[in-house]
Amino acid sequence: MSLKKSVFAVVALTALSGISQAADEIVVYSSRIDELIKPVFDQYTAKTGVKVKFITDKEAPLLERLKAEGANTPADMLITVDAGNLWQAEQEGVLKPLKSPVIEANIPSQYRATSGAWTGLSLRARTIAYSTERVKPEELSTYEALADKNWEGRLCLRTSKKVYNQSLTATLIETHGAAKTEEILKGWVNNLATDPFADDTALLQAIDAGQCDVGLVNTYYFGRLHKQQPDLKVRLFWPNQADRGVHVNLSGAGVTQHAPHAEAAQKLLEWMTSEEAQGLFAGLNQEFPANPKVPASEEVAAWGSFKADSIPVEVAGKRQAEAIKLMDRAGWN
Repeated sequence: MSLKKSVFAVVALTALSGISQAADEIVVYSSRIDELIKPVFDQYTAKTGVKVKFITDKEAPLLERLKAEGANTPADMLITVDAGNLWQAEQEGVLKPLKSPVIEANIPSQYRATSGAWTGLSLRARTIAYSTERVKPEELSTYEALADKNWEGRLCLRTSKKVYNQSLTATLIETHGAAKTEEILKGWVNNLATDPFADDTALLQAIDAGQCDVGLVNTYYFGRLHKQQPDLKVRLFWPNQADRGVHVNLSGAGVTQHAPHAEAAQKLLEWMTSEEAQGLFAGLNQEFPANPKVPASEEVAAWGSFKADSIPVEVAGKRQAEAIKLMDRAGWN
């Protein structure tokens, strides 16, 4: 059933019965696809008896639906990716600020909203991917160095329209200021081997095929493609280990402002940050657990350890508009 029909069905049933959905059922709007969240919800239902009904779609339609539904929404929770999207949802007023000692104990403050409106659930690094045939790891160092002349005609980037690159740019602005960041981005654009790609998978395949030598990708895209192609001639490099560290973003969630079952939704969210749930949630997504007590899956751990940037991820949202304008000035399409 489509998102539109599913949501209207829930709303219609609510109106006809004169009551909200049963207290032992939670409704989740999720931009994460079914197979990445269903096992987590199934485990929670088995543990508590509480059913989780979830409806999936892209981030923007889900946010617009929550805004349109207002106080009549059937949704108790929103799950989405990137701190920029979560920050936007918070600014639009569709998430409820929470005070949860459980979440605060489980998830480091840099991966949570200051207001408590959302929390990270799993982490992904946006890092450098390189050709094992044409690049030696010792040639690589930082994000900034990819603007150097020696990478001219060798760099691949994903489109600036994707929030992942907007968030990376936002943290560069936070670190270097706008003028220096624009200089870095212009260097990247000058070094492009080809037009920006629509997605990270295509970018990785371009490196593997020899179209370019290096690029910027989210780690889980590498994990998925490497699983399909074990002989992939691409590896990951962790930049900026001598200074601020690797840019890390997240997938996360928050309780909706008008959640029919806010208390039940908060309990689910708290459980999703627990050691019990974190390994499963992150492992399904080939991401790193946001709870530092939980080790990464064997597959993810094989990529190696790294120092992460300590900049609070909500900076990605606060500087998003500035980042988009700067990327446009730099000629990053």
